[in-house]
Amino acid sequence: MHMAAYTDFSPPFAIVEGSYSKENTSAVKDELLEGSNELKTTSDKRLRDPSVVRYSVNSTALVADTDLVFDGHGGTDAALFVRNNILKFIMEDPCFPMCLEKALKNAFLKADYAFADDSSIDISSGTTALTALMFGRNMIIANAGDCRAVLGKRGKAIELSKDHKPNSASERHRIEKLGGVIYDGYLNGQLSIARALGDWHMKGPKGSAYPLSAEPELQETLLTEDDEFLIMGCDGLWDVMSSQCAVTMARKELMLHNDPERCSRELVREALKRNTCDNLTVIIICFSPDPPPRIEIPPTRICRSISVEGLNLLKSVLESNS
Repeated sequence: MHMAAYTDFSPPFAIVEGSYSKENTSAVKDELLEGSNELKTTSDKRLRDPSVVRYSVNSTALVADTDLVFDGHGGTDAALFVRNNILKFIMEDPCFPMCLEKALKNAFLKADYAFADDSSIDISSGTTALTALMFGRNMIIANAGDCRAVLGKRGKAIELSKDHKPNSASERHRIEKLGGVIYDGYLNGQLSIARALGDWHMKGPKGSAYPLSAEPELQETLLTEDDEFLIMGCDGLWDVMSSQCAVTMARKELMLHNDPERCSRELVREALKRNTCDNLTVIIICFSPDPPPRIEIPPTRICRSISVEGLNLLKSVLESNS
């Protein structure tokens, strides 16, 4: 398995401070055109034999196969805090590694509470969080916010996370049930996402339920030979590109050069060409050392039929012309 990410930190972490100005994307564009080395690639890794992992799970190795994307807003404090602590909270959870889903959910909430208790940082900053934890051929996606994980399955895009926007039906119902309001797509008129860690100026007492939630949604997937790669990206990518478009483009690039770093860079470039107004973070994780195979489309037989009435009409026309 190999991976590449556009990031300011060494993989598997990718952190970007949120901004809605075009200055940030312009700076990124300049750096890319100058051949910036901010795209880094981890050493190639292959998916371990699931039969081995099933009987012997090493906690440290398990967490090492975790990939994360954070998209901060209101400063970098929340994104940096969660980045520095989330793996610790996962490993220290009593449910780890026997019940990974519960351990992940608990870790998100513990990180959120611990951030609120840290008096040295600005607890009004916030961050979305998207994680992909892989062990053998099992993968668990945990998401809080509007970053997205998309699986490339023989050219087809499979979304493994939901964008937590206030206007989505499920999030709107939850928000309004807890007394929150949505103004022009913004939670309480302030935030364009419905789930995030941090943003404690918008939350109530710890332990209570509030419209802005840090609880992640989880999706577990058993990878097969048809699953070729995973794209993880923040909303700067998905605001201007559909999931299917990203998978189609990534697959085409990987078939050409099988380089996830170049593939990540090309997705960033394409989003910039489409005038994204937000920061960009892209991680590509390939599940095989080989490039995606060419998809063979079997030939189809084209059959034409004609009704009895049509046949008689054609016969009469031919006879009249003879």
